[in-house]
Amino acid sequence: REGPQPRRINEDKNDSLGAGEPCAGPSAEECGKNNEATSQMPLENLTCSVCGDHFGKRSTLARHLRTHRKEKLLRCPWCVKTFSLKTQVVQHMRVHTGEKPFCCSVCGKTFSNQSNMHNMAAHARTHTGEKPFVCSVCGEAFSRKRQLGRHMSAHTGESPFTCSVCGKTITQKQNLVTHMRTHTGEKPFCCPICGKTFSNKSNMSKHTRTHTGEKPFRCSLCAKTFSQTSHMATHMKMHTGERPFSCSVCEKRFALKRSMVAHERTHTGEKPFRCLICGKAFSQKRQLAPHMKTHTGEKPFCCSFCDKTFSQKSHMASHVKIHTGERPHSCLLCGQTFIQNLTSHMRTHTGEKPFSCSTCGKAFSQRPHLDVGVASSYLSVTPELQHKTRKLRDSGLLSCASVRRTTRKWKRKSIPP
Repeated sequence: REGPQPRRINEDKNDSLGAGEPCAGPSAEECGKNNEATSQMPLENLTCSVCGDHFGKRSTLARHLRTHRKEKLLRCPWCVKTFSLKTQVVQHMRVHTGEKPFCCSVCGKTFSNQSNMHNMAAHARTHTGEKPFVCSVCGEAFSRKRQLGRHMSAHTGESPFTCSVCGKTITQKQNLVTHMRTHTGEKPFCCPICGKTFSNKSNMSKHTRTHTGEKPFRCSLCAKTFSQTSHMATHMKMHTGERPFSCSVCEKRFALKRSMVAHERTHTGEKPFRCLICGKAFSQKRQLAPHMKTHTGEKPFCCSFCDKTFSQKSHMASHVKIHTGERPHSCLLCGQTFIQNLTSHMRTHTGEKPFSCSTCGKAFSQRPHLDVGVASSYLSVTPELQHKTRKLRDSGLLSCASVRRTTRKWKRKSIPP
């Protein structure tokens, strides 16, 4: 969209002068002498005396010198920000207009200014997987030079920026600006689809992809696509077999540090994530989120075949296999196939019965058998009803809790098996 043009600050000053008042500055005679001296300057002298850069035009050299003198004579007509070069103003004004004239030829992502266009080479590496910037200390590779710079701070320990509120030291100024928003609560970036706000732009971009389904990051080995670079980096370790993190107790190795930390809690018994409603504790944060839905009754995942809703995505994925007939898990001993994992089935071969009744001591190979056995002892259900209940459970159509409720319902209504 068209808008006002950038103006020189001294133009604004001249506008404020009264009628007939002369503008303070060099006389016409002095200006003529300066122009004559500049025009007679030989081309070989068009070198910056500060940094040594060479220029083909005197006007280009003059503009460049402003960057050293920190002169900012041009003002944005939309805000009060000032710049030393006109090209900088033009690029900045696109922040106000929303114009993004530069486009990636692979995914169509657009960029607002030439500096981002310069970064399009780095953006293209998200498609190719190329990582030309390598750390000289540990050998880790990066697709962007600034990522390498941030990484090097981890080796040097340099953190020149300090938060004035909490005293935390930060490696980059922009990260300090983002960190300060955790204290102020400022969330200037808003999702254009649902209106949710975020403290930084990258988190908003990741969130927006949950609406659009966009997955711009492609694995160079299997062509699988991802919505975030971190997800693709995790996936790449499946191909390389890299497992750099080792459990300090059993030495089991993991591709991710957070997986190792979660695993170590199985040894320590630590459960730091506690439900504020019922007090139940969990060893992993991802276990708490689905549990909270049992209190709220929220079931955001819907089956595309029968419209049945689920509180967890994994439950819906297992349910969908009932419609598709998919049974991806096959027993190597008997060849029987299953929708879910084979842990429970393998106990039929090994004879293991890890679940025992606390009342009578009877052992069971599966927890649902224990639950149904306890329910049947209280309801005095017939063996035929127990058999029908087990068939319903083994079909995978209902959860263990649903099986127990259905069993009680049959008993109360005296429905014959």
